[in-house]
Amino acid sequence: MTGVKEDRSYIKKLLLIAIPIMVQNGISNFVNLLDNLMIGRVGTNALSGVAIANQLIFVFYLVIFGATAGVGIFTAQYKGKGDDEGIRYTFQFKIIFNTILAAVCTLILFIWAPDLINLFLLGEGDPADAAETLQIGIDYMHVILISLIPIGITQAYAGTLRDLGSTKVPMYSSMAAIAVNLVGNWLLIYGHFGLPALGAVGAAIATVISRFVELSILIIYTGKHSAAFPFIKGAFANFRIPGDLARKFLFKALPLMANETLWSLGMTTINQCYSYRSLDAVAALNIESTIWNLMGVAFLAMGEAVGIMMGHILGAGELDDAMKKAYRMRRVTVVCGLVFGLVMAVIAPFFPLLYNTSDMIRHLATNFIFICAIMMPFCSYTHASYFIMRSGGNAVLTVIFDSVYTWVLVVPLAYCLSRFTGMGVTWMLFIVHGMEVVKCSIAFFFVRSGIWVKNIVK
Repeated sequence: MTGVKEDRSYIKKLLLIAIPIMVQNGISNFVNLLDNLMIGRVGTNALSGVAIANQLIFVFYLVIFGATAGVGIFTAQYKGKGDDEGIRYTFQFKIIFNTILAAVCTLILFIWAPDLINLFLLGEGDPADAAETLQIGIDYMHVILISLIPIGITQAYAGTLRDLGSTKVPMYSSMAAIAVNLVGNWLLIYGHFGLPALGAVGAAIATVISRFVELSILIIYTGKHSAAFPFIKGAFANFRIPGDLARKFLFKALPLMANETLWSLGMTTINQCYSYRSLDAVAALNIESTIWNLMGVAFLAMGEAVGIMMGHILGAGELDDAMKKAYRMRRVTVVCGLVFGLVMAVIAPFFPLLYNTSDMIRHLATNFIFICAIMMPFCSYTHASYFIMRSGGNAVLTVIFDSVYTWVLVVPLAYCLSRFTGMGVTWMLFIVHGMEVVKCSIAFFFVRSGIWVKNIVK
């Protein structure tokens, strides 16, 4: 009975961390869905231009996520240890590192955005549509770049609070930003209340404003509740981080940042392979990814919560029980993926009808959604496994599992199918996504090996 009660206790803690993340991501992705519908009403070219620009911004998000998560491993284990000073050092490092990364990414995307966007417009299609899509993507990108540094600082705050198990505050700040973004989209995309109808640029402006709102709420709330978040006391008085700690943070942050960067570039390359076969695939993939993000919030949040919980367990020195608890938490994550995958499969024929686009694109999107729904339980398994491995700070293992696997197996497969076969884009997507089953086998052996079970804050 004691074991059963303990299991229930850990599942309860897991859900208390995961549910606010689910709510935050669910609302965010629902608003992204509305954004897509609003922009989609402007036209297919606007939808594709914004989708391509956001594919590039997605790479930036994962660079920042990787940098924050790498140091966050220490934050979670310091929490388990009860070391507020250690938490403060991780927060300060995130602020400095994320700001530098955001500035560099802003410069890169500002200079090379036209060339990068154009890579997605090489497939079969009308040259006039491609030219319009390119210009819309560039205009959208130039505005959205203003938000990159605020996003970097936001992730330093929100990431630290989540690593401590306080997921409600980031949820509330995100919800406020979402409300601002939604209202701003309605006003600026279509030009209500005498404002100009700016289309995709209006959506970008609304997003930028919402990012500043989100950051402001996090700064004010955390500062006013220093008793609950002791790490914030004196956090900005002195940014001197002990050299040995700074090196440890950097050596964990860089591999995970590299992993997220390489993985996101791999996903971008794979999407470019789909677009090489057909420009219609760009719009169809955007429709599919919108519903995937909405339905995937459960297993994505559960995976992140599993990583946080495992960090606390390892930091507290409970190494003997770590693997047993990891298995149980992963099972809960897979169940979430299975349930929402079924829901996604049911709505696959109907969701694309919400978009003002061609029947061909709707047909492609329906097929894409159904394929991704089938793969969701497998993605749940690999996602939870990734966070379990990462919780012990084994950067090499996570890099091999994630980005090396993607670039050695999945990217070459997608490239060869797009360039050297006459296979339709639907079958191509099915085969490429089917590689997730192979990744599950690798995840099973990596987690079972136990080499990730480490306390790195002794």
